[in-house]
Amino acid sequence: MSLASKTREIVNHFEFKFSKSLGQNFLVDQNILDKIIEAGNLDENSCAVEIGPGIGTLTQELAKKCRKVIAIELDDNLIPVLSETLANFENIKVIHEDALKVDFKKLIEEEGLQNVKVVANLPYYVTTPIITKLFTEKPGIDSITVMIQKEVADRIAAKPGTKEYGSISLLAQYYSNPIKVCKVSSSCFMPNPKVESAVIKMEILQKPRVKVLDEKLFFRIIRDSFNMRRKTLWNTLKQIGLPDDKMHEALEDAGIDPKRRGETLTIEEFAKLSDEIKRKF
Repeated sequence: MSLASKTREIVNHFEFKFSKSLGQNFLVDQNILDKIIEAGNLDENSCAVEIGPGIGTLTQELAKKCRKVIAIELDDNLIPVLSETLANFENIKVIHEDALKVDFKKLIEEEGLQNVKVVANLPYYVTTPIITKLFTEKPGIDSITVMIQKEVADRIAAKPGTKEYGSISLLAQYYSNPIKVCKVSSSCFMPNPKVESAVIKMEILQKPRVKVLDEKLFFRIIRDSFNMRRKTLWNTLKQIGLPDDKMHEALEDAGIDPKRRGETLTIEEFAKLSDEIKRKF
């Protein structure tokens, strides 16, 4: 029986109604499922955390590869489904909670997880908040391999000067090495989403890609630069509150033309600029 047929059978058996508000689109393409598992680089010493397991299709494959799987599901209606579809796996624990409210560091410690990899088909509406949370809370994970909206995957892996380049690009590239795995058409899901998807893997770096004096200031400068991406750096940076003469010095010492726009700066240039501004306060 094909994965699509199995999924349809489970959906019909439980009379499950897909929730648009929760972004529920179940993967029904075995080839893409295999690519996610392969990209996750899982083995018997790995532990996996899955966000939004749906009916447990990916969860089962993770359990075959890993020592332990933690699946976090928000939808009340999917908990009884998962209880049945995952009944034969002793190394899976389902947590009925909102992933955005989970303390991942605490979860990993309490469950005794090691070599932790996040592998998931993320609901589109929580993609950016979840990825941001996993990076900034530093819970101690090795990698993030996720199916997300293609547009977001393109932004995560974007280079300076492109229209996709933005705050999420720099956040992801500060903490990880993003690699796009494959595109996924809407026909690979049930029901078909209205957008294309992609699988992307982010290997967490042992230390951030650049060293900065003030991480909070570094990301504030980045956010401000892309909130007003058509403005020059000079106009963007005025709201930081540094006197004009000091700001001129900071830009000059960083070797950056004040007429440039933030979207043209590399992560290394943002780091230099951030440090020079920090020194002038």
